[in-house]
Amino acid sequence: MRECVRTPDSRFENLPDYDFEPHYVEVDDMRMHYVDEGPRDGDVVLLLHGEPSWSYLYRHMIPPLKDAGFRVIAPDLIGFGKSDKPTRKTDYSYAAHVAWMTSFIEALDLSGINLFCQDWGSLIGLRVAAENEQRFARIALGNGALPTGDQAVPKAFKIWRAFALYSPWFPIGRILQMGTVKELSAAEVAAYDAPFPGRRYKAGSRAFPKLVPIRPDDPASDANRAAWKAYKRWTKPFLTTFSNRDPIMRGGEKVWQESVPGAKDQEHVIIRNAGHFLQEDKGPEIADELIRFIARGT
Repeated sequence: MRECVRTPDSRFENLPDYDFEPHYVEVDDMRMHYVDEGPRDGDVVLLLHGEPSWSYLYRHMIPPLKDAGFRVIAPDLIGFGKSDKPTRKTDYSYAAHVAWMTSFIEALDLSGINLFCQDWGSLIGLRVAAENEQRFARIALGNGALPTGDQAVPKAFKIWRAFALYSPWFPIGRILQMGTVKELSAAEVAAYDAPFPGRRYKAGSRAFPKLVPIRPDDPASDANRAAWKAYKRWTKPFLTTFSNRDPIMRGGEKVWQESVPGAKDQEHVIIRNAGHFLQEDKGPEIADELIRFIARGT
C-alpha cells in the first residue's frame, strides 16, 4: 500500500515572485498540482521541471509567456512541489513518472503542446512526447537528455548520484544554488526548500538520480531506445537551448541537432552565463527564445 504525504499549504505562503493560483488534478489516486496561466484557448506551453526543483523554477518564464498569449502550464511532478509525495523511494520509477505525466496530459486533454523541458523534465517529457506525438506541436530542450545506458556517464553525475543516495544531508535549496550562476536570495533558497519539510517528503528527490539509465540493461533502457527511434523520425520543430556553464549537460545539444530531422535548420541557441538550472539564471531570455521559436512555425 502506497503511503503519501502532502506539504501543508502554509509552507507556500508569501514565496517571492510566486503568486500563481494553484490547480489540482487526480493522477493514480494522488493529487498533482499545476500552474495554469493565460487564456484557456491559447496555444499550450508545457514547462516540465526536473530534480530537485518544482514549478517555482519557472516563475520568471510564466509571465512573459502568458503576456504573449499562451496558456502556460507548469506541473509539479509527483513527489515535488505542491503535488503529493509517496514516502518510499521504491514507490518511484522512471515508468511511473512517464505514466503519471501521460495521465496528467490526458486529464487536461492537452493538444498542440509546445514543450519546454530540462533535467528530469526532459527524461520524462521526451518519453511522453515520443509515445504521444499526436498531442505535441514542437519541443524545446534545455540541459536535458534521453539516456539509454549505452553512453558513458559523466563523473559529475556519478558524484551527484552517490550524494543523493547516501548523504544524510540533502538540502534542496542549497542544491539548487550549486546549479545556478546567480546568487539566490535567502528567500528563494527557502522557497525551493518549502515543499520538503522533512525526510519523508524527500523520497522522490532522493530516488531520481538512481532512476537514470546508466546501464544497457536498465529497466528503462528499451523504452528510451524506442523513443530515440521516434526522434530520428521526428519532423516537427525541435530546438535546443542548452547553457554554457552546466558541468553535466554542456555540449549535449549536439546529438539532438545531428539526429532529429526537426532540429535541422533551427535557430539553436546557447544560453550564456547560465548553469544547470538555466531557467533560474536566464528565465526571461529563454521565454523570449520560446516565443520566437513558436512564432516561426516551422
